[in-house]
Amino acid sequence: MSVIVAGEDPNDIATAIEAEGFPVARVDIANRPALEEAGIVDATAYVLTEMEQATSISVAKDLNPELRVVVYAAGSLPDFALAQADLILDPDLFDPEDVAAEL
Repeated sequence: MSVIVAGEDPNDIATAIEAEGFPVARVDIANRPALEEAGIVDATAYVLTEMEQATSISVAKDLNPELRVVVYAAGSLPDFALAQADLILDPDLFDPEDVAAEL
């Protein structure tokens, strides 16, 4: 299993996922070229840490339809992205280590 973490990652979910033994690629701005370079085509999960980059979910799913999408950010996900997200978690309610263990 490989994971792409997109966004600033203020709660350090990427480190927690790596501690669980999964390879992680980090992308600050999740546009198509950055996602392709990070290996989204072969990734198992996509973790978005910024609601402002919600459009990247559609791009990621276009490149890898089997991708599991986890949103780990405070706020509301725009309606257009809700149907493509598998799991939406608020970092104020779930510790990064607990989320990583469930991946």
